[in-house]
Amino acid sequence: MLSRRHLLALPAWLLAGCATSVWDDPGAPQLRVQDLGLNPGNGGVAIAADALAPGDIVLSAAPGIGSIGVRLVTLSPVSHASLYVGDGEVAEAVTHGIQRRRVAALLEEESTVVAFRHPAVQAAHIHRMREFVGQTIGRPYDLMGVMLQAPFTVDRRLCEVPLMPAPLRDACLQGLGAVHLGVLRNDRFFCSAFVLEAYRQAGLPLTDADPRLLSPADLLHMREGDVPSVRAHQSLRYVGHLKFQLAVS
Repeated sequence: MLSRRHLLALPAWLLAGCATSVWDDPGAPQLRVQDLGLNPGNGGVAIAADALAPGDIVLSAAPGIGSIGVRLVTLSPVSHASLYVGDGEVAEAVTHGIQRRRVAALLEEESTVVAFRHPAVQAAHIHRMREFVGQTIGRPYDLMGVMLQAPFTVDRRLCEVPLMPAPLRDACLQGLGAVHLGVLRNDRFFCSAFVLEAYRQAGLPLTDADPRLLSPADLLHMREGDVPSVRAHQSLRYVGHLKFQLAVS
């Protein structure tokens, strides 16, 4: 049963645009759900961490209530995004700032971890991504951007009605984003915005859409065979699942 403190914190968990076990309150009830749409038993493969390549986009979900709240709001099996930078580490934006984390720690703390790859990534792009990560480590998390993104995540459904042409959908999303997000400082990032900006800084933008408008769910929909929420310059290739849990508790 949720304590009074957890009930008071629940709106913040549900509004967050990104959630990972690093962010979840360790005292909150730990929940696991079965993500039927994204698992190795449904045409996927299980991989080890050494299958990752620098530049891979790592999407994950944690077992805590914060992650479940994000997944419910975004209708997605993932709630967090990070960037694999090599040497067994990912770079990510979490609530205490931009950091590097060992993949081993990510696998220990998250319940689902899946990797995707941009097929055009080259050594020069990796170098620029690492430079960007080095320049942003320790920078504060974009908490305000996440909070403002919450109502946008709900209202954007108006732009995603069936059969709406892609250009009109993109214009609708940009217009709603301008209303909801306004003019925010762009030197802070939440998780998916950080990954998107790393690619933009590398000279290999995934989309022309404002990174502040996109969630981990949008990155997931950029995979091959899926329908992207916003127009993507290049579909992402599925690399495999580093971890997946079917347990329900």
